[in-house]
Amino acid sequence: MTWFTVALVLVVAAAGLLRWRRPAWYWLAFGVTLAALRVLVRYASVMDACGLTVPPSRWRLTLARMTNRPVPESRAPRIRRVRPTRTGLVLRLKLRPGQDAFDVSAATDRLRHSFGMYGVTSHELRSGVVELRMTGYDVLKRVQMPAKTDQAPMRIPVALREDGSVHYRDYRAVPHGLTLGATESGKSVYQRNLVAGLAPHDVALVGIDCKQGVELFPLARRFSALADNPDTALELLEALVTHMEEVYQLIRAEQRISVALPDAEIAADIWDLPEDLRPVPVVVLVDEVAELALFATKDEEKRRDRIITALVRLAQLGRAAGIYLEICGQRFGSELGKGITMLRAQLTGRTAHRVNDETSANMAFGDISPDAVLAAIQIPTDTPGIAVTGDASGGWARIRAPHTSLREAVNICNRHADHTPDLPALAPFRPAVAPLAPAPVPLSKTAPATA
Repeated sequence: MTWFTVALVLVVAAAGLLRWRRPAWYWLAFGVTLAALRVLVRYASVMDACGLTVPPSRWRLTLARMTNRPVPESRAPRIRRVRPTRTGLVLRLKLRPGQDAFDVSAATDRLRHSFGMYGVTSHELRSGVVELRMTGYDVLKRVQMPAKTDQAPMRIPVALREDGSVHYRDYRAVPHGLTLGATESGKSVYQRNLVAGLAPHDVALVGIDCKQGVELFPLARRFSALADNPDTALELLEALVTHMEEVYQLIRAEQRISVALPDAEIAADIWDLPEDLRPVPVVVLVDEVAELALFATKDEEKRRDRIITALVRLAQLGRAAGIYLEICGQRFGSELGKGITMLRAQLTGRTAHRVNDETSANMAFGDISPDAVLAAIQIPTDTPGIAVTGDASGGWARIRAPHTSLREAVNICNRHADHTPDLPALAPFRPAVAPLAPAPVPLSKTAPATA
C-alpha cells in the first residue's frame, strides 16, 4: 500500500508539473482522457441546462400514452463523433429538428464552463451538422505550430488559432490583406512569418518600407524589389502597374477563344496558363502605409495621389495578374485622405493586432463584424502577437504567430535566396547585396593524404 501511495503521489506531481510547464504534454498524457469522460458523462445534463434540447415529438408522446409509459425526456443533439486532437476535443453534432446552429454558437461560453474546457468554438459544417472545437489549455500562450501543415502554392501557415487549428494565408482565396497594429503589438513578427513562409515558394517578393528599410532590407536577398522612401515607392508601384498590364496582354494572347475550345482551357488569370508560360506571382508588402499617404507640400500631395491611385489599381486588377497586396500599418483611417476607403474595400483579409484607438479597429472590422471590433480593442498590452483576423464572410478568430526573430527570418531568406526571380520590369529596384560568405571549412589535425 505504501508503494502504491508513493507511486500515486509521483504521478500526481508529474501531472501537475506537466500542466504547469508543458501543457501540451499534460493534455496528451492525462487531460484528453479526463476531458472526454467528463464531456460524455455530463453531455445530456449540460445540453439541457444550456437550452440545447428539444421536447419529444408528438408521435413519441402518443406512443408513450398508448403503451402507458413515462413521458419521454427532451432530446439533445446527437453526437456523431468525438475526436481528440493535440490541443483539445472535436465534437461533431447532428442537430434535432427545430434547432439552429446559431443556438449552439450562442451557448459556447456556457458550454466552456460546464465542460471545464479552456475554450469552445462552434462551426456549421452543413445543414444540421455542427462541429464544436474545444481546447484544453491556452494554445496562444506558448505558440507551437504542428510539425506537419497543409501547404499548397500561395498558401502558407502563419499563425495558430485559438481553437488549436492552423491559420493559413491563402493568397489565391484571399488575394489582398490589411494588417494593423500599434507599436510593440507583434505586427512585425507577423510580417516576418509571412516572408519566411513565402521564401521557399516560387514567388517574387516586393517590399516598400518607408522606415528607411529597417524592417525589410535585412531580408533583401529574397526580395526582387525594395523601396525605402515614398519617391522610390511611387516609381516601383507604377512599374508594377506596367508589369500587370503586360501580364494581361500575355493572358489575352493565350486565350485563343473559339467555338471548339473547351471552357476549361480558356485562360482568365495566370493560373490558367501553361506552366512554361505562367508569370511568377508577386506579393507586395507595404510597411507603414500611412507614410505613403501623408504629405506636407503640394508636390508631396501630387505624389501621394499617384501612390494611392497605383495601390487601388493593383488591388482592383492585380489578382488575375498574380499580384497580391499585404498592406501593413499602425494607423489606418479615413483621415489619411481620399482613396483610402476605396483601397480598404479591396482588402478582403483583415488582421488587427492591438490598436490604440477604436477607429482603426472599425476600419479593419467595422464592415465585417462588430464583435471583431470589440475583440480587437480588448487585446491586452502584455500579450504581443495576439491578433484578430477576419474576412468579408463575417467570420473572425483570435490568432497568434510564433515568435520569429529577425535573425531567424534573415537566415531563412538567405537559405532560399536562389528562389528570388528576376523580373525585367522591376530590375531597377533590385536591392544590391553582397555575396554570401562561404561556410568555414573545419580544420583537421591530420594532413591530407598525398599521391
